Amino acid sequence: MTTIERDETGSVTQVTVRIDGAAVVVDEGATILDACNAHGVDTPTICYAENLTAVNVCRVCVVEVEGNRTLVPSCSRPAEEGMEIETDSPRVRHSRKMVLEFLGSGVDLSQAPEIAEYSARYDADIARYGEDRAVIDEPIRIEDELYIRDYDKCVLCYKCVSACGDDAQHTFAIAVAGRGFDNRISTEFDAVLPDSACVYCGNCVAVCPTNALQFKSEFDLRQADNWREDEQTVTQTVCSYCGVGCNLELHVQDNEIVKVTSPVDHSVTHGNLCIKGRFGYQYVGN
Repeated sequence: MTTIERDETGSVTQVTVRIDGAAVVVDEGATILDACNAHGVDTPTICYAENLTAVNVCRVCVVEVEGNRTLVPSCSRPAEEGMEIETDSPRVRHSRKMVLEFLGSGVDLSQAPEIAEYSARYDADIARYGEDRAVIDEPIRIEDELYIRDYDKCVLCYKCVSACGDDAQHTFAIAVAGRGFDNRISTEFDAVLPDSACVYCGNCVAVCPTNALQFKSEFDLRQADNWREDEQTVTQTVCSYCGVGCNLELHVQDNEIVKVTSPVDHSVTHGNLCIKGRFGYQYVGN
């Protein structure tokens, strides 16, 4: 989430940066990623979301800034007047390729099509690490009928932690536990979800980029080899449970609602919902 700077009169001040040789004007306080988006540069991101605070952990959005010794994360670095930025230099491409290979070599990215596109763009090849490379291998955690946790797919992007914390729910039911290769997103003392502080808003599921957190309804259909996303329709409506006015996106397959999301750019929800809005749709089919 970007904080826009204003001068003494309340007007937004602007800065000019050069991105790949072209001058780009953005509001002061905007990030380099904002400037790249304004210039039409498709910058890969994994840990970034427009409704969450940038945490700088995935490092696939790095760019080269003249005068900086290291590559900088574009999602959090403010754009400054006169910056000279390269988004596709050999150094940037090599760094992004290496990060994507590291991720792909240790976790299952089979349900992360956006990351697969990035990997193809930068010629990432996980096979070069060999068949004996270390991989995450844990049983899928199914503790209720709302959502599942598959840590084999987790890339530790921290999005779920942010959504559960200050950026949305303020429940703080999950955090990072363990060190090194044993890092995991975990409840306190690794309690099962029904015994944890989780309120089942599902906002963590909504921001997960790899399906490590997944609707149980989607998981069951995938297990039955019957998840047909290309055939699903998405209908936007208003939640019927209360008067707040949260917008819902109903994902429908075979005339049944299979999951519910919310538009990130909606002024009420910003992509977030409560347990009723996210999971309480079964009555529609009764």
